[in-house]
Amino acid sequence: MTAWTAFASVAGVVTVLLLLASHTTSQQFGGSGDGDRVGTLVHGEASVGREPREAVAPREFGVDVEAERVLSLPGGRERVAARELAGAPALSQPMLLLNVALSQGVFGCVLVVAVVLADVPWTAVGLGFGQVTGWLFLVGVALGVALYAVNEVGGSLADAAGLGRSEALRELMAPTSRRGWVVLLGGVLPIVAVFEELLFRGVLVGALSVGFGVSPWLLVVASSVLFGLGHGAQGRLGVLVTGALGVVLATAFVLSGSLLVVVVAHYLVNALEFVVHEGVLAGE
Repeated sequence: MTAWTAFASVAGVVTVLLLLASHTTSQQFGGSGDGDRVGTLVHGEASVGREPREAVAPREFGVDVEAERVLSLPGGRERVAARELAGAPALSQPMLLLNVALSQGVFGCVLVVAVVLADVPWTAVGLGFGQVTGWLFLVGVALGVALYAVNEVGGSLADAAGLGRSEALRELMAPTSRRGWVVLLGGVLPIVAVFEELLFRGVLVGALSVGFGVSPWLLVVASSVLFGLGHGAQGRLGVLVTGALGVVLATAFVLSGSLLVVVVAHYLVNALEFVVHEGVLAGE
């Protein structure tokens, strides 16, 4: 017999902890509003003409070698300025990626263990037989590319209107080497996509609708609000955009019944954003 109440309690605790961690990150990176100022200063005139040595003290990165490597890259001065203005922690970029992967990985493992111990049907979270197929993978790819394109258009319109999301956290996580890109694209981003989709779509929409007889469409709204709030480090506009993205992903989950579709789509949105803005445009 499925222990739905116990499972829901575990899911609630994980969600609250994630939101608390997001709030802490938001305060650290100015996501409550200052993040928009950071993005403007970094990509606008405020960052032009600054000398590399004046941009940031070596201690901002924990080790001087990291600062030197970032400054030597095309667009490196802008990245350093972003870290300085965002109040960067005393962590190197590899350690920051490791911190993200471990924290989200641990949360994800907790949810998987909870699913097993509470005897929650895997079909409820979108991972049953017939819910993970090659066709659904292709659907996820198409959805991810489309969402990224819409996100880019929306971002361009927001920039033209003088708005914009904070990019400080993304710039902090941007790799500075080929090995870093392999770790980010092959390790960190898949972990983030799997965990966030498992929680916000598989558990908060799929499992809770099955276990408590709640309309999945009502849960689509609730989970998307929480999903947006969980990305406070991207600024106020980022919270709204991410919440809207959550609605689309949750809708795709309900219609397809597959967690694979939304995991693939989520991963591609994040990966394309990093590759285009921190790789191609930054001259990586």
